[in-house]
This record gives sequence, C-alpha cells and structure tokens, in this order.
Amino acid sequence: MRCPYCSHQETQVAETRESDEGDVVRRRRRCLKCDKRFTTYERAEIALPAVVKKDGARVEFDPAKLRGSMMLALRKRPVSVEQVDAAIDRIQDKLLATGARELPSARLGELVMRELKRIDKVAYVRFASVYRSFEDVDEFRQLIRDI
Repeated sequence: MRCPYCSHQETQVAETRESDEGDVVRRRRRCLKCDKRFTTYERAEIALPAVVKKDGARVEFDPAKLRGSMMLALRKRPVSVEQVDAAIDRIQDKLLATGARELPSARLGELVMRELKRIDKVAYVRFASVYRSFEDVDEFRQLIRDI
C-alpha cells in the first residue's frame, strides 16, 4: 500500500479490526519512510452482471431500481419490507450464481415475476401486465388462469 503522504511503497500494518457486521476490515497503517499513520478499509467487491435492455443498451444492475419496480407493483398490498428485501436478496443471489457478466432484461423480469408470484399474486399480475405488455384481454385472462 502506497503512503498517501509521501508516496513511499512500503507501509506496515499496525492494527487490524473487523466491523461489527463482519463485512469490512479496517487497517491502521504506518509509513516506513515518513512514519505517518493512515487508515484503509477493505470490503468485498460484488460484481453483478450488467443488464442488456431490449434496444441493446447496457446498464449497471441497480438494486434501487429493482426495489422501485417491485414496490410499485406491491403498492397498497400487505407485504412487509422484510419480504421485499428477502426477494431482492434472492434475485441478487441468483444473478451472482450465474457468474454471467451480462443479463438480458427479459431474464431479470422473469426473476422479478417469480418472486412477486411467490409473495403476492396481485402484485405479480400487476407487474406482468406491464412487463409483458399484453396485446389483448385474452392474454391477460390466460395469465390469471395460470396462477
């Protein structure tokens, strides 16, 4: 680790501590040249795949956008924040498990629908009606029959 004060390449770790949650490591370091101290933080870098939209554009996966879409479908439904958080966690776990660098938006939409179907059927129908952009009422009826 390079010293932020004098740019010397050699530093020594004086103290190491984990955060209470165990997801961050804090290290106090000392420069072997100028003897100044500084702190560094280490955390795991999670690489979720990029989302490839229908038009071919690639965007970074955004859990906040996913939450917003789900909350819109769940509006005025008796579903707790904990259930939504758990669903988002399951979706992210599935994305990480694929190991893919890119993911078609259609696949992400299917994962969201699966989770909504699991936690609230009305929200599932709401999301599916917008996501699948039905052409006629018969397609919509078929979706409702399926659940």
